[in-house]
Amino acid sequence: MSHVLRRSLTADQPTIVKGKGSYLIDDTGRRYLDACGGAAVSCLGHDNKAVREAVTAQMNILAYAHTGLFTNEPAEKLADFLIARAPKGTGEGRVMYLGSGSEAMEAAMKLARQYHLERGDTARTRFIARAPSYHGNTLGALAVGGHAGRRAPFAAMLIDVEHIDAAYAYRMQRDDETEADFALRLANQLEDRIQAMGPETVAAFIAEPVVGASLGSQPAPAGYFKRIREICDAHGVLYIADEVMCGMGRTGSLYALEQEGICADITTMAKGLGAGYQPIAAVMASEKVINAILDGSGKLWNGHTYMSHAVATAGAMAVMQEIEDRNLLADVKRLGARLEKGLRDHLGQHAHVGNIRGRGLFWSVELVQDRETKAPFDVKRNLAGRIQTAAMQAGVIFYPSQGCADGTAGDHVLIAPCYTSTEEEIDTIIETLAQVIEAETV
Repeated sequence: MSHVLRRSLTADQPTIVKGKGSYLIDDTGRRYLDACGGAAVSCLGHDNKAVREAVTAQMNILAYAHTGLFTNEPAEKLADFLIARAPKGTGEGRVMYLGSGSEAMEAAMKLARQYHLERGDTARTRFIARAPSYHGNTLGALAVGGHAGRRAPFAAMLIDVEHIDAAYAYRMQRDDETEADFALRLANQLEDRIQAMGPETVAAFIAEPVVGASLGSQPAPAGYFKRIREICDAHGVLYIADEVMCGMGRTGSLYALEQEGICADITTMAKGLGAGYQPIAAVMASEKVINAILDGSGKLWNGHTYMSHAVATAGAMAVMQEIEDRNLLADVKRLGARLEKGLRDHLGQHAHVGNIRGRGLFWSVELVQDRETKAPFDVKRNLAGRIQTAAMQAGVIFYPSQGCADGTAGDHVLIAPCYTSTEEEIDTIIETLAQVIEAETV
């Protein structure tokens, strides 16, 4: 019997003993092609020499010093790197480091509240987010998340958060509606909700530039985020961009929001930041937010024991250097185009594939019972989970999810391969998914 409190207390799980490139290897020698990076985490594969050496070298010099008294070189160097490449408009911002995406969202929410208090805007306590969405599993992050299934067991413990619709074109764009009109209609939901709540009460709007697992790598329609930025600015509301899953190169640019032509006031990042080699997340505050604090208390009101951990930031800096020095963003675009074409060629006309969507190396396939009506499969069938199980038996790992249609029903399979994948591995991913979908939807 295992004494590890696993996600499933009853399921048998393979024991992974080694990583090699895009593959995980268990204690029987079986190899699994990691087509999802765990949860879009392992962007450099599982045995990157440069990152391992950076972590080891830093461990041999310094592991930890409390940030109440000290800073350290890796944390400073990584912050310089992230700010220098931030979307235009971020300015001379600053970065704080945490241990997970959930912690980052909690810190971002607290930072938004501090910003308003520093300016004397004390009534701004409320948040608006989107549904479906997922922003983390701590109570604050879960509250702003719009995934009904994950919220349900803890609903009585969550703060009150308003939600508007995510820009989900497959199910929400009208037949007679252009992309521009759809973008404007969905973005204007934020304007309407702010007005209904009272602009003076709203602290921040939270949204993923490309929606992650809850909706399946859903990009926004062109112009959506420019209108969001206008609305936030007009009412003094901060925009918090959750790039935990879609950022750090996953969609073809270091920050996903770069492709929308705007900057956020506060940005969260994790997953690809450390590529799985060390637990790390970050919150980037724009110059606007930092200046409010400098003009006020001059202090950050939210601290964590392991902030700016030297080993974690050294590992993340090595990840960033690998992405930049090896020009991996170009590979993300090139391999992403191959992945998209292969998915559309193999599954675009499948009777039970309703939608294929994504950007870069971040794609999802939504399964439907009926293509004409877009009716989802019965949630009890757990089709996405069955596809994952069958694919693992074939030696490929995908990320399944349910709830995209209405928060509970709606199956999709997310694909987020390593940036260092070969073309042959991309082709194997496509072919395996097509074969498994065909077998499981009969």
